Amino acid sequence: VQLQASGGGLVQPGGSLKLSCKASGFTLNDVAIGWFRQASGPERKGIACVSKVVTRVTYDDSVKGRFTISRDDAENTVYLQMTNLQPQDTDVYYCARDRSGYCASSARYLYWGMDLWGSGTQVTVSS
Repeated sequence: VQLQASGGGLVQPGGSLKLSCKASGFTLNDVAIGWFRQASGPERKGIACVSKVVTRVTYDDSVKGRFTISRDDAENTVYLQMTNLQPQDTDVYYCARDRSGYCASSARYLYWGMDLWGSGTQVTVSS
């Protein structure tokens, strides 16, 4: 049972990346998946989450209008499309599972619902 994040890399300011979170050992149908960044505090910062009801999504204010989370249950994968990336987006990004199937309504509280974490993928935004 694991999550594998991938798709990070080096991009110039204003550029785009698409992160992938592939689940193995379980199916995504009944869970929520969130994306987080390491940030500088003791907890990883929630930035986006998609519930098992795909229309219910949560975004942190810092990424609204720039990032889009989506899921492909047939591929057992959740994606994070990142556009207009800026240097302050540089970080290690992680995906995680919430077995309740629902995301917290505020990104501030996403961290506490997660029970399984994937490996990180580095995103670097620099000219």
